Amino acid sequence: MTQLHIDFIADVVCPWCYLGWRRLEKALAMRPDVQAEVVWRPYQLDPSIPEEGVDRRAYMAAKFTDPERRKAMVEALTEAAAEEGLDLKLMDIPISPNTNAAHRLIRWAQGQGLQQPVMEAVMRAYFTELRDIGDPVVLADIAEANGMDRMTVLKLLSEGADKDVIGHEHMMAVRAGVTGVPFMIFAGKVAAVGAEAPERLAAAIDRALEMAA
Repeated sequence: MTQLHIDFIADVVCPWCYLGWRRLEKALAMRPDVQAEVVWRPYQLDPSIPEEGVDRRAYMAAKFTDPERRKAMVEALTEAAAEEGLDLKLMDIPISPNTNAAHRLIRWAQGQGLQQPVMEAVMRAYFTELRDIGDPVVLADIAEANGMDRMTVLKLLSEGADKDVIGHEHMMAVRAGVTGVPFMIFAGKVAAVGAEAPERLAAAIDRALEMAA
């Protein structure tokens, strides 16, 4: 097996990131001889959102002022996601949360070998189950359902543990030139921006392995 490190820079409220993750999984399935370590790296599309979140309908209306363009974007995204087996209920999401806490949970899950199920559960909770992933109780529920200790997670969240770490990693990505997500870096050598098709991501994997050889 060939070892490959992949940094996946993303935000949990970014539908293209959810789509990009699925397509990366497909790309890796095309390369069964590659053993990949995929590490989630935090990026916040809007770190200025208050911790209690904001009404998403009003937030999106202010961000995308043309309602027809907004509707077309949602329809295109929903259709593309459905092709990857994802059920995105974009028009029904009630809250746009500050994602710092969700990123912290994923970080702690990484340390326990639970990054994938926890990250998947966080995004499913937001996009499909319409839950507020800025709420510590919701995050603790997700943690417990995926093998983490509920009370420990609630304690860490209430204490603000690693809050500044997430902010620092976000700023590192910004200073490195990341302006949109998902942003994938293969073996520290080849980058792919956006939710590229699996075939293009597989080609990026090949280039990275060739450069690393």
